[in-house]
Amino acid sequence: MNLQLSRPLAVLDLETTGVNLSSDRIVELAILKIMPDGNIVRKRRLINPQMKIPVESSEIHGITDEMVKDAPTFKEISNETRQFLEQCDLAGYNSNRFDWPLLMEEFLRAGLDFDISDRKMIDVQKIFHVLEPRTLSAAYKFYCNKTLDGAHSAEVDAQATWEVLDAQLDRYPQLGKTLDSVINCIGDEKMVDFARRFILQNGVEVFNFGKHKGRPVTDVLKAEPQYYDWMMKGDFPMHTKQKLTEIFNRTLLKKA
Repeated sequence: MNLQLSRPLAVLDLETTGVNLSSDRIVELAILKIMPDGNIVRKRRLINPQMKIPVESSEIHGITDEMVKDAPTFKEISNETRQFLEQCDLAGYNSNRFDWPLLMEEFLRAGLDFDISDRKMIDVQKIFHVLEPRTLSAAYKFYCNKTLDGAHSAEVDAQATWEVLDAQLDRYPQLGKTLDSVINCIGDEKMVDFARRFILQNGVEVFNFGKHKGRPVTDVLKAEPQYYDWMMKGDFPMHTKQKLTEIFNRTLLKKA
């Protein structure tokens, strides 16, 4: 083991009903407790979130309502989980922004305090991003083995971007040689508006911010048509307003 530990390190990963820290719940919890002597103690539990698991979440982690219907709730395992984490430093992947904050929410809902003030926290994703920069200059060096001179000149950056894409097609055969094959490999991000104030869920536009987050846009516009006026007068990008107007007009036509 390369890491020298003075006390156990708890490596956490969660599967959840979604990514909203305030409203989503844990459906699976796994903790590897790495002991200073290198031994590993493992804890894994399926958890009943006491809410339906959205289909799109089940498609990602494979956990369904049927699988957790007889599992304990988080409150039922909260005390043993907190005890398992006692005297541990904390780690995970993107864990400082998601896993540990969501676990903290679950502890608070269960009426337990989970003090992190004396814990060291390591986010492996941050190490990756700091030591392997994801800038165009770094990509140009990695894929093309060239130094990008004149970075942030639009023409230079556009040329470098094209060379990186061409080199990626050589390096990764699974990308194929067509735009369709590349998109099929990396996934097609279905956008509604570029600012992502709306997203598609099962083909339906839903709000991705604010008090109506997760609700279909058409449902909100039918119930609160004044919300359309508020957004149109607000500080939102023009493309967002354009898409909102398209949805609003479509909603009016359906009502008519």
